Amino acid sequence: MGGDQAPKARRRDDPASRARAAELGLDSVDRLPGWFLGRIGRHLAGHGRRMLGWDDLLEDDLPAGATLLSWRGMSGAVVAARRGHDVISCPDNYAYLDYRQSGLDTEPIPQSVVLDLDRVYAFEPVPAELSPEEAAHVVGGQANIWTEYMDSGRVVDYFAFPRLAAIAEVLWTPACLRDLPGFRERMETHLLRLEAMGIEFRRPQGPKPWQQRPGIAGRPSTEEERDAHIARITWHAL
Repeated sequence: MGGDQAPKARRRDDPASRARAAELGLDSVDRLPGWFLGRIGRHLAGHGRRMLGWDDLLEDDLPAGATLLSWRGMSGAVVAARRGHDVISCPDNYAYLDYRQSGLDTEPIPQSVVLDLDRVYAFEPVPAELSPEEAAHVVGGQANIWTEYMDSGRVVDYFAFPRLAAIAEVLWTPACLRDLPGFRERMETHLLRLEAMGIEFRRPQGPKPWQQRPGIAGRPSTEEERDAHIARITWHAL
């Protein structure tokens, strides 16, 4: 289930939405998403399924049993776990592999903040502030990669690898056993495997000439700009 691309102002300005809210006896048009989610949640539960949705759904009346994908940092993971919902951690500032891999001008389609290999390896899917009981609701993590700017599998390879290896090790290895220097040393051998497999990964030195996209500015941003953008998207729960 989505929610992040359904601006509230559109509903508030829509006569049909206001009429439907009044018909349902809702005190605000902003309650419509919660009503809709409730119907979908009951429908899924009746068929032995569970709702999975982005953390934007925390702004509404989330059905019991729904699992949340925490993408706007890890605040959503904390709120959802404390409410008793299962969580899959995929914070954009650690696990969005369509984000740029360095500050080089030659990076293709530079998006958002820099997520280099070290940064991705620092991803911690279980928020430290959760109690053991709350932390048990963090059932996993994942990397996300959005391909609207990627016109071939070769370009996807460049953005996904080798950072996907860092995500895999983070999610499969207890925090006490993670070792960045050791990972980097082993990565030298792994890059040879990727090359032998024909995967056009990003080299440590930067993109090859054919991996660059001259003249495409993308949407680069600083950590401060990204945090300010997230701050504008607030949850009522917070």
